Amino acid sequence: KQWYQRRVAITAGTDDCGGAFTMGCLGGAVFSAIKGFRLAPPGIKSRLTGMTTSVKVKAPVLGGNFGTWGLTFAACDCTLIYLRNKEDHWNSITAGAATGGLLSIRSGPQAAVTSAIIGGVLLAMIEGISIALTRIGAEQFKPVMPTLPDAA
Repeated sequence: KQWYQRRVAITAGTDDCGGAFTMGCLGGAVFSAIKGFRLAPPGIKSRLTGMTTSVKVKAPVLGGNFGTWGLTFAACDCTLIYLRNKEDHWNSITAGAATGGLLSIRSGPQAAVTSAIIGGVLLAMIEGISIALTRIGAEQFKPVMPTLPDAA
């Protein structure tokens, strides 16, 4: 690839971290709002207060967790691209496994291995779906033999 086609490691890390943080905040806001509304005492005012309090407290935490995952994943992915001199799906799958293991290493080796397996399997499923969608999308651009009208 040309130099301008590659993602620079710093840019990839900030892009992935920011995107993951945003997804975590938005997803956390939705789920925290529902949970805060349901668990609040009866009455619309107290339910809305419970909902907003829950969103303010829990959404940034989930966003931070997602952002940490995104930054670690980008670091592992860029490291694998550098070491292998190849940018393919195996880098993402291995980076997902490494990220899962690294982020749970403090819980012990068994938890780290379990999280690494889960991370690798999740990224393998995501990459598999990506490959399938790419093939389905490419199907519409296949050249088709034109049909000529009969000269009878």
